[in-house]
Amino acid sequence: MAKKSSISFAASAIADLESIREYYAEQMVPDVGERLVLEVVSHLEKLAVHPDMGRVVPEFSVEYLRELIFPPFRIVYRRDTNKVRIVRVWRSERLLTLPEP
Repeated sequence: MAKKSSISFAASAIADLESIREYYAEQMVPDVGERLVLEVVSHLEKLAVHPDMGRVVPEFSVEYLRELIFPPFRIVYRRDTNKVRIVRVWRSERLLTLPEP
């Protein structure tokens, strides 16, 4: 049996999940935000066993930067040996861009 990958979250991904919860709380449906965040995290747990299940992020075309589409979210993660780091959890229509130098 293959070794499970560890999963961690970048500060940006944690902020994204908090923003999702806050948005739905502001819309007066905090239970929806809580449910969505729990569903996203539950979906991400599959990466521990199947770290390559996401596709390569088309904007960068590098093997280690992958994404899962979990409507309405786009979850971007970095795939390393025995490690998965969740980088962003965005609305799926957003494009990923590099910061200006």
